[in-house]
Amino acid sequence: MKSKILLPFLTAGVMFCAFTACSDDSSSPTDSGAVMNPSGNVDDPANPGETPVVPGETPVDPGETPVVPGETPVDPGETPVVPGETPVVPGETPVVPGETPVVPGETPVTPGETPVVSEPYRLTIENTYANNASVEVADFDSYNYYGAELTGKDQFTYGRFEARMKMVSIPGSVSSMFLYYDPSYMLGDEPWNEIDIEVLGVNPGMWQANLITREADVEGGRKNPKKTSETKTGFGFNATEDFHLFAMVWTPEYISWEIDSVEVRRDVLGMTKGQVEFMTKEQSLRFNLWASKSTSWVGKFTGAELADGPVAQWIDYVRVYSYDTATKTFTESWTDNFDGELDASRWSAGNWEMEHVMLKKENLVVEDGYCKLLMTREAK
Repeated sequence: MKSKILLPFLTAGVMFCAFTACSDDSSSPTDSGAVMNPSGNVDDPANPGETPVVPGETPVDPGETPVVPGETPVDPGETPVVPGETPVVPGETPVVPGETPVVPGETPVTPGETPVVSEPYRLTIENTYANNASVEVADFDSYNYYGAELTGKDQFTYGRFEARMKMVSIPGSVSSMFLYYDPSYMLGDEPWNEIDIEVLGVNPGMWQANLITREADVEGGRKNPKKTSETKTGFGFNATEDFHLFAMVWTPEYISWEIDSVEVRRDVLGMTKGQVEFMTKEQSLRFNLWASKSTSWVGKFTGAELADGPVAQWIDYVRVYSYDTATKTFTESWTDNFDGELDASRWSAGNWEMEHVMLKKENLVVEDGYCKLLMTREAK
């Protein structure tokens, strides 16, 4: 049996993080037909929720759509029409030949940098990559690829959620821990609530924190879009080489993210498009390892890294704290050390498609005091 150490809460030492856009920043299921298993202010002047100002550029408000010099500002509620082009169908983003598309609510990409495009969440089986010119598809003629998800059965409203993990980062991969309102995928009259931590295949020394929200559609009205607020933060280390403590803290007043008990981002009421105040639905705690089709976000997935065997996201333990809204204090609810078999009363395994991989229960392994999420390939 492994010995577990409870690390103290620290909220100091805010690291640098900058708002950036991504292609699919959500680690929740992509197959709509899949079965779902169901204080304060920031003292540091470097507000983790703001984008640092680059000399010669205009500061970008994370809650507003940046304006590209020489272009007409885009109203997020309207579909822009580029002169000389066929009007775009409502709900789609126009693409100007030779230019990187600017999506409302995203930060324009500086020439010479790798573009990261945020698109509608890939939930239904439809061509959602049409506007991403950099998407490449790997050759899957010889192999099938599989990932894994550890899906929590408990439902939470507020709390502190910790996991000591060693993550995966190969081109195309997403290694994650997240909170998710289970009916979000249904869209329509269901809202969306999600809080993410993701280590991406494009860089094992960086992680992405994100909030995803969506208001329920109004009958007879327009369909409401999702709101995201991504930031990417450098670890200062390779997240795949050793274990580190990842944490998300969710309260009515703020949502924060920590690495090794150091707070690296905090969003408070009024920030990030009102997402903190909208985050009120019960959510389940989940972990997954999968491969995205968007090369601009995570790199190109070919599966070549799996030739010598599977890669694994290791979870040493998961610890959950409840939150008392009256006293504004946290109390430990439970810890899972993964000693013995998987606790079926607390967890289940994902079994749906996640873009390049199919999640399967055989890739969720509990042994030697660890829970391992595997990514594998099998010859056809």
